Amino acid sequence: MTRSPSDTIRDVLNRRLSRRRMMAGGGGLAALSFAPRTVWAPEPPVSPLGFEPVAGAAGDRVDLPPGYRADVILRWGDALFGDTPALDPERVARGALLEDGAAEAQARQFGYNCDGVGLFPIDEDRMLVCVNHEFPSPSLLFPGWSEARATRGWGEFVRRNPRSVAYMQAAVGVSVVELVHDGAWRYVLDSPFNRRVTANTPIEMAGPARRHVLLSDSGVEAPATALGTFSNCASGVTPWGTFLTAEENVDTFFGNRGAANLAPDLERAYARLAPRRRDSAYRWEYTDPRFDVAENPRESLKFGWIVEIDPFAPDRAVRKRTALGRFKHEGATPVLARDGRAVIYTGDDEAFEYFYKFVTAERFDPERPERNRDLLDTGTLYVARILDDGRGEWLPLVWNEHPALTPAAGFESQADIALRCREAADRVGATPLDRPEDVAVSPVTGAVYLACTQGLDRGSAEDGPAGRDIDRRADAANPRSPNRWGHILEFIENGADAAAETFRWEVFMLCGDPAAGSLRTTPVAADQAPADVDVTYFGGSADDEVLSAFANPDNLGFDSAGNLWIVTDGVQPRENNNGCFVCPTQGERRGEVRQFMSGPFDAEICGCEITADGRTLFLTVQHPGSGGSAISPTSRWPDGGDAAPRPSLIAVEPIDPDGKLGE
Repeated sequence: MTRSPSDTIRDVLNRRLSRRRMMAGGGGLAALSFAPRTVWAPEPPVSPLGFEPVAGAAGDRVDLPPGYRADVILRWGDALFGDTPALDPERVARGALLEDGAAEAQARQFGYNCDGVGLFPIDEDRMLVCVNHEFPSPSLLFPGWSEARATRGWGEFVRRNPRSVAYMQAAVGVSVVELVHDGAWRYVLDSPFNRRVTANTPIEMAGPARRHVLLSDSGVEAPATALGTFSNCASGVTPWGTFLTAEENVDTFFGNRGAANLAPDLERAYARLAPRRRDSAYRWEYTDPRFDVAENPRESLKFGWIVEIDPFAPDRAVRKRTALGRFKHEGATPVLARDGRAVIYTGDDEAFEYFYKFVTAERFDPERPERNRDLLDTGTLYVARILDDGRGEWLPLVWNEHPALTPAAGFESQADIALRCREAADRVGATPLDRPEDVAVSPVTGAVYLACTQGLDRGSAEDGPAGRDIDRRADAANPRSPNRWGHILEFIENGADAAAETFRWEVFMLCGDPAAGSLRTTPVAADQAPADVDVTYFGGSADDEVLSAFANPDNLGFDSAGNLWIVTDGVQPRENNNGCFVCPTQGERRGEVRQFMSGPFDAEICGCEITADGRTLFLTVQHPGSGGSAISPTSRWPDGGDAAPRPSLIAVEPIDPDGKLGE
């Protein structure tokens, strides 16, 4: 399908909608309700989603429908061990985190800015939970940080307060914590499973890039070891019971690239994912030379990977799985293919980047767990090419099997492809997307859903990012220009097999305010549709009055009935706070999105994991109060009073002990 420069969202979607109507005999987009089931999940009854939707809110609290409660399970600074003091949130504004011992305590407390969540049941009343801690918010952690920007600068603040860097490095990474349920979920102090993985935890490099010379501190081929993980965004739980944590915006943690004298191979490795030329976001390089690119030019290449943690084996090495490629991983969503191989879906969360999946070479073995420990080290990494006519293909990023991925093209091995994954995807012709983020797979149909959070540069006439020659115009997979509200794509793998190399796809949602006008299941005349940048589409739902306004979808999840749960990160329509939303993906109410939760001021809502019994929704509240400072935050959630705002893990349950989510 060709596009003209004057194509609008109505042109693109009307062509797609018309084609689907012809193919489905007039059923329009709702025809996707008949997508084939997967072989690995029984089809449960469709949940009625009978709760009363939450009205969009702008308060400093968590709002839920009537009949539900939210319990704060873990707050930033909660002690995981009895010999460690808990954080006093009222002392943060007085500089408590810059005192002796604060960083050491944080390394044994629940971390900061929680994001992705993984649940690992032990029995019906016990589980382990893994929680990502993405980044520090120094303006909220340290009094004087915000003010330093206008005086001596943040670098000078760090020089004068070197303990700030040690604290931030202890605050990021992952927390592994045991939970029990005795009327409500609570965490277990001193559990033998409790632990922290921080920016200073030794981690093994595994997979094809393990011995790459650019990952070696000595500059020769040798098994590489990384120190720590950070920028941990969304996550996944493997069928063999491990936690996958995704390293995302790792470039922002490193600085001073402009002063580095980089060899040509390092310049090429950094061409598509480079540390900052001047100061890093957090100024760690001012006291820790590991984060100064001029002093340690290879260090940042050890970050930007999927990291695997076994929560049940604290003594087992944490590993970075390089076969899944280096880029800004938003998450890692595992499923099983028809033949038992594991498939990991992952998005690269930056403007005009790509959607990937990794298919293991070997099958998952439920009888012999030891055979699964290194499944993610061998297999095929694919990137999506999305065609305007509703078809698509997975392009293999395999060394020497494509003319653009050979020694003549500058790739000497599969390790090179893993390390320069974005460049490899460019070469084979992948489809750039509007910040592809988290992925969820329906347990009922096997359909795959990808959140594209926004595309503010879509339609810009400027050169592409990092000098790339890319088409910034709207297209079928990115139909708004600019795309300030975000959208969700739906993929149907060929034969409902996650390992397939072709797929069909649709726009499932164009997010925004349905009151601004929406497209439904049939083509819309130009004089009946809203402006392109504000037009919405909610899976074909025709009842605008019941739809909740939302934007910037981030993390996704499913309940067992096939309802899609969505959490948001960004400016919301009607000046609402971020929240959690849910909608059916099948049947008459497909796309009928309702708001289930509203969060506190200036917070992002993350997590979105549901227990197997369908009773508890785990969410994380990240960076509440981020619009203010340590002395004057814009939120005091969850403790209130003079307490600092605290990123936290919450559990949402029906008050009725026999109730389930969504009822």
